[in-house]
Amino acid sequence: MEANRPVTYTTQDADEMERRLPEFAALLHACVNAHASIGFVLPFAVRHAAEFWTMQVLPAVRRGTRAVLVAQCGEQIIGSVQLDWDTPANQPHRAEVRKLLVDPAMRRRGIARSLMLEIERFALIHERTLLTLDTRTGDHAEPLYTSLGYTTVGVIPGYCVDPALTRLDATTLMYKTLTRLTEPA
Repeated sequence: MEANRPVTYTTQDADEMERRLPEFAALLHACVNAHASIGFVLPFAVRHAAEFWTMQVLPAVRRGTRAVLVAQCGEQIIGSVQLDWDTPANQPHRAEVRKLLVDPAMRRRGIARSLMLEIERFALIHERTLLTLDTRTGDHAEPLYTSLGYTTVGVIPGYCVDPALTRLDATTLMYKTLTRLTEPA
C-alpha cells in the first residue's frame, strides 16, 4: 500500500460486506495473528475469521442493529470498527463500540483514531449518545480511548485468556457521553 494514498472511511451494508468477505477475514486474521486481544486465540485460521463475519456480524448488520465502518486505502480495507445498538428498550440512547481493527502494517498512522471519531459521528446521527467499550488493560488502545475522552469505569482482572494462551488478561471498561448534534442556526 502506498503511504501517500488518502484513507477514506465508509459504512458497509450487508451485501457489500458479503462481497468483500475475504478482505474482512484477512483483516481480522492479521490482527489476531499480531496478538490483538479481540476475542480469539491462536492458532487462528482465515476460515475462522470468515465465520465470525458471516455468522455474527452480517446477521446483525442485516437486522439493522449493527454498523460496520471501514477505513480504505484505495480499494483495500485497512481497518474497521463496529457499532452495536442491539440494546434493551430502556437503553435507546446507548451503543457498544466493538472490534476496532487496523491492519498491523498500517498502524501508527492515526487510522484507529479516525475510525473512532467517525463511529462517534455515526452514533450521533443515529441518536446514540452513550458509547461503551472494553479493552485489554494496558493494551495500546487504552491510551487512545482515554485521549478521545473515554472514562474508565473499572478493571476486571483475569477477564480473558491472551491470544497466545499464556496468561489471563484484565479488561478495562470504558464509556463516553457524546454531545448531540445541533442544527445549524
